[in-house]
Amino acid sequence: MTPNKFSKAMQKSLGSVEQFVLIIIGLASIFAVFQAISHIWMARTITVGDILLLFLYLEVMSMLKHYLNTGSLPVRYPLYLAIIALARFLVLDIKELNAEFVFALSGAILLISLAVLVVRFGHVKFPYLEDQEATKNHDASKN
Repeated sequence: MTPNKFSKAMQKSLGSVEQFVLIIIGLASIFAVFQAISHIWMARTITVGDILLLFLYLEVMSMLKHYLNTGSLPVRYPLYLAIIALARFLVLDIKELNAEFVFALSGAILLISLAVLVVRFGHVKFPYLEDQEATKNHDASKN
């Protein structure tokens, strides 16, 4: 099916909205990092929760950078975010959590970690055609 005028206009509009939202995400991430650093500075202490929060922001910015560079987003980035977020929750609220909930959170982190391994294994074992062509072109340029 070939795109008509309406679908082309819609694609262009959605692309503009997408770029606007990406700018908002980037600016919000940078602002959040400065807020976290300001909080650390005012408290005059650094906690593990603060460090994990900074890692969350770093991972969001890394995900945004990768998306802007390639136009695609690997599924492993949100998985990394989920692991860090669950670990932060576990570290911050460990005193208030019962043993079953701690076990459940730990199991969730383990399952997401296994999902990352499966995704990485699948990508290496069954690469996309574009990746194979890029590797061939890269190898050919070395010779």
